[in-house]
Amino acid sequence: MAQSATAPPTTEQERTKLAKRAAVASLVGTAVEWYDYFIFGTAAALVFGELFFPNEDDPIIGTLSAFAVFGVGFFARPVGGVVFGHFGDKFGRKAALVTTLMLMGVSTFLIGLLPTTDQIGIWAPILLVLLRLIQGFGVGGEWGGASLVAVEYAPAHKRGAYGSFPQIGNAVGLVLSTGIFAIVSTLPDDALMSWGWRVPFLLSAVLIAVGLFIRFKLTETPTFQAAQEELEKQPAEEQARERMPIAELFQRFRRPLLLAMGMRLGEAVFGYIILTIGLTFAENYTDIPRTHVLVASSIAAALAIYTYYFFGKLSDRIGRRTVFIIGSLVGVVVTFPFFWVLDADALVLMYVAYAVAYAIGVGAVYGVEPAFFAELFSTKVRYTGLSLAAQIPSVLIGLWPLASTALLAATGGDPWPIAAITVAALFIGLVCAYLAPETNRIDMTRVGDETEKAR
Repeated sequence: MAQSATAPPTTEQERTKLAKRAAVASLVGTAVEWYDYFIFGTAAALVFGELFFPNEDDPIIGTLSAFAVFGVGFFARPVGGVVFGHFGDKFGRKAALVTTLMLMGVSTFLIGLLPTTDQIGIWAPILLVLLRLIQGFGVGGEWGGASLVAVEYAPAHKRGAYGSFPQIGNAVGLVLSTGIFAIVSTLPDDALMSWGWRVPFLLSAVLIAVGLFIRFKLTETPTFQAAQEELEKQPAEEQARERMPIAELFQRFRRPLLLAMGMRLGEAVFGYIILTIGLTFAENYTDIPRTHVLVASSIAAALAIYTYYFFGKLSDRIGRRTVFIIGSLVGVVVTFPFFWVLDADALVLMYVAYAVAYAIGVGAVYGVEPAFFAELFSTKVRYTGLSLAAQIPSVLIGLWPLASTALLAATGGDPWPIAAITVAALFIGLVCAYLAPETNRIDMTRVGDETEKAR
């Protein structure tokens, strides 16, 4: 049964006001979600190995185990994408987004309260894995819904700009997480390992309260309301025969889904070089202090707050495909030099490398994804399509920090194989972007038509 819709905005001024409110809500909620997610990745690189997977013979083994748990969360993300995508497409975006935020927030706060392996033995890593799975399940439905709220409310000629707001939230979450860890990492090792690492997780309670307050004030998007009204006009037997969104997605939108997955793969493999792998490499194989790497990540993410919006807005003018291809090419060019700079212990150049790689390379591809991917799918499958496009590749992406750490251990710290794999993934994304249709002029109010042949 379709849910009742609130009255749509009637004036241009009212529509603009609601669009801005939706964009800000997407930004704040996504910032909270990714703050939670990023602090886990940072903790996995810095402290979880020693606290939950102690190995006196070789500390890198503990880090490997911690990254294995980091990867576990990614296996839950496609499941979350299917579940929340289904309910978001059938019953509305708002309820799904509130639920994902609560799941992420509660699991993150509880991680901050977990006893360590020295205190409760094997139950410590078991509980850590369980909470990580809940995190992954929640984030699996988060990005697709947050992107839709921003893009479906946006004026037709500003979808790239408004769609960048969830990505800006990602950067804000990264700034907050790495910034707080940069502060607590200055504590003496005993203090960091006993209580300092818990502070970023416990602080998430404040951010969750803010995010929930904003999301409860959201209304359903005009595009979703129009689709529901169209459905209500159909006979009851037709409504009963409505396909599950995931079934229609795989039958009618396979090509857009595969292309979006390929683009997401390239972007994420490159992005995790900046988010976690660079930190692991610097911590274990260079003389660069970890605090400098965390500060460099924070500065790069702060710059990305602007570049996400810049590239999203640019895609409204010159096209999503063009901007995505530019970002992929930047990634290909800077990947090897990024590791060369770290390996040379070149502190100043490290800051430059982080800024260029993340703010420009990741900024261009990630900044246009919400609008680009949303425009590939019709209203009835859009939440499911966005969620699966982002989360199915996450099964491989989640293993990437673990695999890269294993490669470093096997090669004695040689980053060449990691850089080569990253460049290969970027080429996959680049090719998929070239093959995808240009979408920045399509009609987002369509309910069920295909976009595969649009060019």
